[in-house]
Amino acid sequence: MRFGIIGAMETEVSTLKKHMAQSGGYSSKRHAGMDFAVGKLGKADVVVVKCGVGKVNAALCVQVLADFFEVTHIINTGVAGALNEKLDIGDILISTDALQHDVDVTALKYAPGQIPGVPTLAFPADKLLSMHAERTAEALKNEPGFSGVTFMSGRVVSGDIFVSDNEVKKRLIETFRGDCCEMEGAAIAQAAYANNLPYVILRAISDRANGGATVDYPVFESQAAVRCSRFVEYMINRI
Repeated sequence: MRFGIIGAMETEVSTLKKHMAQSGGYSSKRHAGMDFAVGKLGKADVVVVKCGVGKVNAALCVQVLADFFEVTHIINTGVAGALNEKLDIGDILISTDALQHDVDVTALKYAPGQIPGVPTLAFPADKLLSMHAERTAEALKNEPGFSGVTFMSGRVVSGDIFVSDNEVKKRLIETFRGDCCEMEGAAIAQAAYANNLPYVILRAISDRANGGATVDYPVFESQAAVRCSRFVEYMINRI
């Protein structure tokens, strides 16, 4: 079993790579402009990579992991904006599925978000990985750094836009029933689906995806990213 762990930004993977170095070190291999850290995270065999922001980078990263590193599972770690009112900054969402909110072929009678030629609107997360994530949430809920954190399972909606507008947020909730929004997860989900790789997205909330998002995000992004990394590390070492 080898986990491909993807974060869009350095803050989303730096803690993991630091702990890999403490677990015996790692080798670094470069493909498609991305640096892939290959080694151990605790006892788990992992490849950790910063893919860069956006859906194209994210999908390309999954394909490299599949083609060059023979990963068996994909985990996407990072931060997101809250759409569900039950989620607050610092809370963690476990994906049930993911879709791309900026795909629009409605002029040709497709549903919003539907990709022509793809048989599913939303890409379901792997049930076993999701179960392990839910068990991790239960185990961590009273641990230092996680006390008071709300853990929720829900839908990730992705698009090549940083959502900081109340009207856009409303549309994502009403049209797609999204629980959080970000810029990579659904592309990772689609690429995992195409490669028959089980995946799950884990997102710590950094902002509320509203008019205050550009203020909240710079303040809370690093803290949320580190919390999500800790969650991932705990989870994969108990699978």
